[in-house]
Amino acid sequence: MTRGVALLARYAEGLFWMARYLERVENMARLVDVTQNFESPGREAEAWYALVRINADEAPFADRGLFGEPEAVKRFYVLDATNPTSITASIEAARTNARTLRPLISTEMWMQMNVFHRDILAISEDELQADRLSRLCRRIKEGVQAHTGITEGTFFRDEGWHFYQLGRLLERADQTTRLLDIKYHQLMPSGIEERRVLELTQWSVVLRACAGYHAFRRVAPAGFAPRDVVRFLIGDPSFPRSVTLCVTELEWHLTQLRRHYGLRGTVGALERVEELRGALTDRAVEQLIAEGLHEFLDRVQRDLIRLGNEIGTAFFRDWRPLATQSQSMGPDMTQSQGAGGRTMRMGDLTLSMPPLEPEP
Repeated sequence: MTRGVALLARYAEGLFWMARYLERVENMARLVDVTQNFESPGREAEAWYALVRINADEAPFADRGLFGEPEAVKRFYVLDATNPTSITASIEAARTNARTLRPLISTEMWMQMNVFHRDILAISEDELQADRLSRLCRRIKEGVQAHTGITEGTFFRDEGWHFYQLGRLLERADQTTRLLDIKYHQLMPSGIEERRVLELTQWSVVLRACAGYHAFRRVAPAGFAPRDVVRFLIGDPSFPRSVTLCVTELEWHLTQLRRHYGLRGTVGALERVEELRGALTDRAVEQLIAEGLHEFLDRVQRDLIRLGNEIGTAFFRDWRPLATQSQSMGPDMTQSQGAGGRTMRMGDLTLSMPPLEPEP
């Protein structure tokens, strides 16, 4: 059968960012849930502020006059529609992108997105309290997983599917590195007894936040050490959220776009992926830790940002991450962002956050 009509750039862009936003919704729900369930008595504020650090949101959090109180962090990441990294803002953006994709996505995908969107917008302050928060997070995670399952079973496997997967994998790899970067240094033990306690409790928080606890227990040594968690989350070739597997699958999707659809713009992105894979596999985890795990993870994050920019520059309509404009996000909801998305300084780079598609 001959190849169909070429995919429009705006559709490729919409699929890419819709997937990123939905991945972010699930990831945020996981982070909120494990923080709620495993916060240490007397150190609640420290545990909740770690979410702010993981998402590099210290400045916008402070600009709102907020501090590290648990209730403030919960509202910021669940209900605050003006916070682009919140669950509410992310699902709004995902649905707005999905609306522009009605000619491509299945009816089942669109219907589930609408139901899920309404469910999240109906969240009340009361649901952020105690056990109700865990039930809420479970419902949110199940909503994203329902979307994933429906997409797997109904979405046509053409160019658009590959761009959808590129967005999902980029977001997933980035979130894994951020979680590991922040939590590793918080949880490094100073004594034998402290190490034993942390291995039984706090390291499971990291694994559960990545949905990797049971998978890790299948492959980890009986007396596992922090380096084993690092090795698993960075390099395990079978764990869906490991950075290495995400990069491997990114390479496969880019290769398919080049081979089967003749998209020559993949060359720069494939070169970036090759560099990333080399960085992830060239050195043992013990060497990475000895030389500075934070510095290594920071370089990986920068490379992921560059990879996203390579894809955006090559295939999307007007990729200008440094440009700014005021764009509507929904009723009574605006923010300043670039044509390539919200921007955030990260060293000498600008981090591009997913853009919001205009209303059709």
